[in-house]
Amino acid sequence: MIVAKQAEAVGVVGFHIDSNGNGPMYAVTISNPNGSWDKYCMQLSRIKPYTNVNNTSLAYETVSINWLEDGNPNVAADCIDRHLEKRGDQAAIIWEPENPKGATLHISCKALHAQSCKMAKILKSMDVGRGGRVVTRTAT
Repeated sequence: MIVAKQAEAVGVVGFHIDSNGNGPMYAVTISNPNGSWDKYCMQLSRIKPYTNVNNTSLAYETVSINWLEDGNPNVAADCIDRHLEKRGDQAAIIWEPENPKGATLHISCKALHAQSCKMAKILKSMDVGRGGRVVTRTAT
């Protein structure tokens, strides 16, 4: 329980940590990796569902590890949209500036959603569609 007590000491609570530092999901992921990952990944939103959980080869000189490789996750839905109704006013991003005298910025789920929608409209107006590639750079 050392890890749990250390986590609680810095305000991290609610994690499932046992005396070995492993969560209860650990044993399941070891004994049935494909089945357990499939169960947990089915909770995620997808634009295109995956058909294969794990495509792995550990052969010498051709190591290849691919999880859910043929699916297309909907990250925006999982990270922003699903929180709007119940947690819309809670912070989605807490940005700490490099300068310690700078203000910490708290961006709510609703504000992040609004800004994401604005950016999507800008990209759409520039004919950037689904699967399109965009390169950005910072001003110098």
